[in-house]
Amino acid sequence: MARQHAKTLWYDRPRYVFLEFCVEDSTDVQVVIEDHRLVFSCKNTDGVEFYNEINLYARVNSKDSREKRSDRSITCFMRKWKEKVAWPRITKENIKPAWLSVDFDNWRDWEGDEEGTFVPHPAPAEGDGQSPPSDHG
Repeated sequence: MARQHAKTLWYDRPRYVFLEFCVEDSTDVQVVIEDHRLVFSCKNTDGVEFYNEINLYARVNSKDSREKRSDRSITCFMRKWKEKVAWPRITKENIKPAWLSVDFDNWRDWEGDEEGTFVPHPAPAEGDGQSPPSDHG
């Protein structure tokens, strides 16, 4: 049986970048986090094999990165080598694989925030034209 890519969501924070592999009831989960690459594989209850490999946009601290499995997904927390530097994308190459999407439920435009507290907020409705006020000015 051919391997498939797991649907993957990602979002950016000042100290970590997060990847969520959306596989329910996963088994045989393997996550390898290297300084510039992440390799993920698992099976689901139907025996389908999933495999994703991502060359990362920037370096991460592989020793301070980990993953957490739940019934619905596997989430990887990767510590950025350069903190407080926003990642415009998760991949090194400027291409977006079909299986990879931004996690808009958890996305937050944190650049310029000084307080260091991160509370997820709902994304604004499409087309409302609102953007956060700028304190540069």
